[in-house]
Parts: sequence; structure tokens; C-alpha cells
Amino acid sequence: MTMRFAGLAAVSAAALLAAACSPSTEETAPATDAAAPADGAMTAEAPAATGNIVAVAQGNGDFSTLVAAVTAAGLAETLSGPGPYTVFAPTNAAFEKVPAATRDALMAPAGKADLTRILTYHVVPGRVDAAALTQQIQQGGGSAALTTVQGGTLTARAGADGSVTLTDAAGNTSRVVTTDVAATNGVIHAIDTVVMPN
Repeated sequence: MTMRFAGLAAVSAAALLAAACSPSTEETAPATDAAAPADGAMTAEAPAATGNIVAVAQGNGDFSTLVAAVTAAGLAETLSGPGPYTVFAPTNAAFEKVPAATRDALMAPAGKADLTRILTYHVVPGRVDAAALTQQIQQGGGSAALTTVQGGTLTARAGADGSVTLTDAAGNTSRVVTTDVAATNGVIHAIDTVVMPN
């Protein structure tokens, strides 16, 4: 379920930050830092929202790389806005799968446009919780196409073990490891690999 980054260095780094900017649409996405359950099934955590998406991510140490990327891309204000947004948030471990040189290039001022494109690919307009995402997958006969703020599509699928994976434009996959992290302006779903737009 890990993404292949060969030949995608520039895109990979940007994807690491894509989890923080999205208009409004319905999709579900993993959004906290938690290890995947042993059986691979999605786990739901729905505590009361205590802040907006950016504030919630800032309060979780496993999203520090994402927060830095969102800040570098200038998306913090957008993701702190009314939304609602669904963010498929890569954890720090997910970002570590992207080559360090690529991450550094994306975080530099010259990489801002690419970083923004990757981060917005991780955001779906609207509030799509785990139950809604599961329903979309069932209604789609096993998959659901999610249109991101970036304009691309992520395909969500359910595994036999109850796990949910996202397939990006290049065919790489990421697994949702934590769902339904509540924010006042949306929901976060944590994922184990950065996804990439075309």
C-alpha cells in the first residue's frame, strides 16, 4: 500500500502537504495520527470538535510536517475558514516516505505552487465522515470517486477486512488509518502515504 516515488520526486514532496486545503464537497479522509488497527479496518474517533482543521492538526504532534507544509503553501488561512472540508491528512511517517530532497524543494519558496497543488489534492469539499464514505463506496459498487479541491480525483475502496484505501491519479495507494477526527470546520482522516495528483 505504499506509494512509489521513483520519478515523482517533485510531485511527492508536494503531496506531503496536500492534506490541508479544500473547498466544500463530500468525501471522507483519514485525519489523525494513529496506527492502523491490526485487522486493517478503519477506526472511528469522533470526539467533540475543539478547533478548526489547522488548530486540530497543530495539536497533534504526528501532523507537524503537514502543518509546516500548509504554512509554507499559505493555506493555513483557507483551512481555518468556514469550510466545511474533509482532509485526508498524511502523518509524519507518510511524509518520510517522500525523499528528503523533494520535501525540501517543495517547502522552498520556489516550490510553493507545486506544494499547493499537492496539498489541495488531499482536501475534499464538504464534511465526509467515515459512515458517509463507506456508504458512497457501497453505492458505487465497491469504489467511490472523490473530487478534490485541486480538481483531481481520488478513488476510495473498501477491503475485505474493512480497511479503506485511496488510489491517486498515478495508481499509488494509501490506507486510511484513523477516521473522523472532528474539527469545527470539517473532519480529518489520517492516511499512511502521501497521494499525488497528475
